[in-house]
Amino acid sequence: MPETFLTERQIEVLQMRLAGRSQQEVADSLGTTRSNISILEKRAHQNIARAKRTLQQWMMLRAPISLQARAGTDVFEMPKMIFAAADEKQMRLPITSLDIVVQLRRKAPRLFKKRSLEKDVRIFVTEEGEVLVEGQGE
Repeated sequence: MPETFLTERQIEVLQMRLAGRSQQEVADSLGTTRSNISILEKRAHQNIARAKRTLQQWMMLRAPISLQARAGTDVFEMPKMIFAAADEKQMRLPITSLDIVVQLRRKAPRLFKKRSLEKDVRIFVTEEGEVLVEGQGE
């Protein structure tokens, strides 16, 4: 089995839980307690979240576009800012203004109050057009 952030036991528990089995059913099947299964499942989800944050940090480090967006910035101004940063790097992004707004709203929904940023954030954009947000406090 390839090395991951999950133990073999955590993978086994997650597979059974994703198959629709209750924690008690998993515990009975593995000869342990429901409490132990609960702990294994919680730690597995913590490890998955840590792996996701690590991958996002790596992608941010490699993203060719990075810009600061100040609190109060209108979400519909952000595509213009991103495309201007891409132009400075002589890059053509494979996304539209609407794609940018949708990605921002989906990935950082709590960052906005109506159309405006609630706080300062750093925006990263990969060559593939994926928008990443740092400073969302999630």
